[in-house]
Amino acid sequence: MSSLGLRTGSLLVFATATLLSGCGIAPGQRMITPAAIQDTGGEFSTEAAQQKQIPITDINLALLRKINADQTSAALPSQTLGLFGKPPIYRVGPGDVLQIVVWDHPELAAALGQPNQSPRSADAIPGFLIDENGDIQFPYAGNVHVSGKDVSTIQRELHSRLSKVYQKPEVTVRVASFRNSQIYVDGEVRTPGAQSLNDIPMSLTTAINQGGGFSANADRSRVELVRDGVIYPLNVDDLIKRGHNPSQIYLQPGDLIRVAAREDSGVYVMGEVSKPATVLPLRNGSLTLSQAISDGGSFDSNTAAAQQVFVIRNSTSESPQIYHLDATSPVSMVLANQFELQPKDIVYVGQGGLVRFNRVLNLLLPAINAAVTGVVLTK
Repeated sequence: MSSLGLRTGSLLVFATATLLSGCGIAPGQRMITPAAIQDTGGEFSTEAAQQKQIPITDINLALLRKINADQTSAALPSQTLGLFGKPPIYRVGPGDVLQIVVWDHPELAAALGQPNQSPRSADAIPGFLIDENGDIQFPYAGNVHVSGKDVSTIQRELHSRLSKVYQKPEVTVRVASFRNSQIYVDGEVRTPGAQSLNDIPMSLTTAINQGGGFSANADRSRVELVRDGVIYPLNVDDLIKRGHNPSQIYLQPGDLIRVAAREDSGVYVMGEVSKPATVLPLRNGSLTLSQAISDGGSFDSNTAAAQQVFVIRNSTSESPQIYHLDATSPVSMVLANQFELQPKDIVYVGQGGLVRFNRVLNLLLPAINAAVTGVVLTK
């Protein structure tokens, strides 16, 4: 036998042995399941999962019932419930301007002009400006500390002081200009920015509406309220479903509302689909497995193994979860239509055995052809 025949025969034997032994190198990702599935209440493990102690759970009717029951029975966190309450009373602060009228005493009207306000200034408002210490100066009442008080309290205190000078004075106090308290709306609203608080209590929905409403890219399920350094995550649609009106969440000075973008909570579709490496945004916190597969272009008819559909959850944490669906039957797609995905989930569709054989063969044939060409050239 010639040298060419020996080399070619050796390569063919090596390729055949590699393929038959099942130890060939197959490019691309694939999650291999064992031939025998352990009957452990719907859970089974692969060799890789056993090494990492990652449970793989079948997506079946029992699992969906458990998930629905958990979601139905899950109560809102106590910190979220604590955000609901009665409308707060506005309390004045530095920068606010008070209008104070003592009836039947026009001589006090001359005190409405403020020495630190230019009459030519466009924003100069007649009244008593609360200084940086939270005080005002009023005739015959002296220095009055008003910061943190509502107008009714201020009115009673002025009445008490003026009663020492006037007999039964009639005092009226109102806020002429609200400059002290603001809240901030950021993220996916049409006109983000600061908003001033006034004597009309501002709710969560009012602030969003004054910001132009949710943008087209807004994720209503991921609204954050930041108050005193604490972040309160809010799902607006879920609150409404549970009978909690977001309009009953009233804001406080310094609050920040941030509306997340849909892309920030996307789901990744990988593997043997028509559009792999696709990032799908959740639709206001909702996206089912069947919708993700459909939006990813559905299964690749030439390469996909429909019995190997996996959902990988919490992949960056110490306790990831893997869910498995055999999508070869129409009933399985009913299950997929009820399986809700979560942000950062990875949907992976495995590849069929024939695809792996073809890919290994395509790797080996160029090497065989190169070896044959090399022998011919050097002969």
